[in-house]
Amino acid sequence: MKKIVIFGGGSGLSQMLKGLKLFPIDITAVVSVSDNGGSTFRLRKDFKIPAVGDISKVMLAMSNIDTDIINLMNYRFKQSRTLGNHSIKNLLLTALLDQKGSFASAIPVFAKLLDIDGQVLPITESNAELVAITEDDKKIYGETGITKCNKKIKKIMYDRKVNVTPEVLVAIKEADLIIFSSGSLLTSIIPNIIIPEVVSAIKKSKSKKLYICNLVTQPGETDNFKVSDHIKVLNDYLGNNTIDIVIANNDPIDSELVLKYATEEQKDPVLLDEDNLKKFNIRVIKDKIYTVEDNLIRHDTLKTAYLVFSILMEND
Repeated sequence: MKKIVIFGGGSGLSQMLKGLKLFPIDITAVVSVSDNGGSTFRLRKDFKIPAVGDISKVMLAMSNIDTDIINLMNYRFKQSRTLGNHSIKNLLLTALLDQKGSFASAIPVFAKLLDIDGQVLPITESNAELVAITEDDKKIYGETGITKCNKKIKKIMYDRKVNVTPEVLVAIKEADLIIFSSGSLLTSIIPNIIIPEVVSAIKKSKSKKLYICNLVTQPGETDNFKVSDHIKVLNDYLGNNTIDIVIANNDPIDSELVLKYATEEQKDPVLLDEDNLKKFNIRVIKDKIYTVEDNLIRHDTLKTAYLVFSILMEND
């Protein structure tokens, strides 16, 4: 069975995994753990732990449990001040971390509970904060602050030295395909590739490096970005011409929905600029890879996963 390692954060990576887990692929999902919003922020503060929100969300996406249990895991206590806004899955993973002392010991227990095939790894066990350096050399601390920052960001880093989870380096070495998921570019994807050991392992790998491009821009992170702008940022952290393949949407999105996104969320479709992509010496796989769910633009998980699987099968 072919092996992939896929880097990401919460929502974007979770969406990808819903499709990928349906194919005969050995999946290792590597998740950033620097979120500092909502329930996760309060749990980090109370227990002095890395972020659990994205990990629990990704693990639920990879689970093979029925809908009632998924709904239970996503349940949030809204009437209680003490438990307010904490989801069951976040509380369970926090409890396991408190019992076991590390993600390395806690995640396998949670994976057994959720009936997961494949593995989910935090990029680090370190309780670190993201720091953004703006073009005018101001420091912005925390994922939430970075997203709300109205200045152009030139660099993302951690507030301290972090140690990569050792199994991540093993997964990179063994992978037949290395994937950078869709999701918040600066706060979900980049936190995985600002650790020198990770970048070194990726560069040493002879496997292809694939980016699944976002469908819409992210306010405060990728305003006005085209596909080539995403590739440039990834290559800035990984090294020139590291990304070999990009999967991008080339199908127009309904104009009314585009207007709704622009006015209500300040998000615009990410345009496929093939002429600019030529200078990156990158293979472009273009298709209609979006769907609309409850008036929301989402990656078509099955279609995108099929394109990934097709790339994996090319050399067989």
